[in-house]
Amino acid sequence: MLDMSKKVLFIDRDGTLVLEPPVDYQLDSLEKLEFYPKVFQYMAKIASELEYELVMVTNQDGLGTDSFPEATFWPAQNKVLSAFQKEGVVFSEVLIDKTFPHENAETRKPRTGLLTKYFSEEYDLENSFVLGDRITDMELANNIGARGIYLSENAELGANEIETSKQKILDCIALTSTDWSEIYNFLKLKDRVVEITRNTNETKIYIKLNLDGSGKNDISTGLLFFDHMLDQIGRHGNMDLTIKVDGDLEVDEHHTIEDTMIAFGELFNKALGLN
Repeated sequence: MLDMSKKVLFIDRDGTLVLEPPVDYQLDSLEKLEFYPKVFQYMAKIASELEYELVMVTNQDGLGTDSFPEATFWPAQNKVLSAFQKEGVVFSEVLIDKTFPHENAETRKPRTGLLTKYFSEEYDLENSFVLGDRITDMELANNIGARGIYLSENAELGANEIETSKQKILDCIALTSTDWSEIYNFLKLKDRVVEITRNTNETKIYIKLNLDGSGKNDISTGLLFFDHMLDQIGRHGNMDLTIKVDGDLEVDEHHTIEDTMIAFGELFNKALGLN
């Protein structure tokens, strides 16, 4: 059965997409708005080339109070969203927690109250990522069962910054980098898990390929020798292959072999970003 669950990039805003204002850490005017280096170029490539749903998740301390009126927040926020949209980057959701840290709200990162809809079979959190420049972003990744991409010079953690074990957060971090080109290339490599379904009058074919696997295969075409040969491709190519074929073997073997290899070629093109 084809797995249609979606992978998600949960992306922090301040310090990740835009530079955080150095004095008060509050983006409350257009004059303070400055985008992260190379973010447009590589976010556009991520949006157009990779199969991730994009979700912005941001803590905005006291938004809507006297210390941070909403009227000062939205012009810059709308400018950010508009600028990315013009580059083909559209966020399916923008999730904003407006509380202060001392309130300990369930909706404030690293807690997961804003993300409850993603705890469903519709979403593949195991292969999703949280991108952010704070340890709380990495802890959020741990709390939802995803991986973290930490926009930092190093992955050192302060013991007072996290609510769970230090080692759990370190284990959750898949990449530490301040370079958006490295982030894109990492995600591009991770995205080399692809699948295809190809149905004709003669055959029904499902193939899943992980180019960066370890040679683990689950292959059933109805032709034992063909299964063996396909297994050799995965085993010696260090790729993981799942191949399920229901063909018209009562007629002959021709359609099963031909259609499987057509689908196989299309899958490699997709995995390598050639189509």
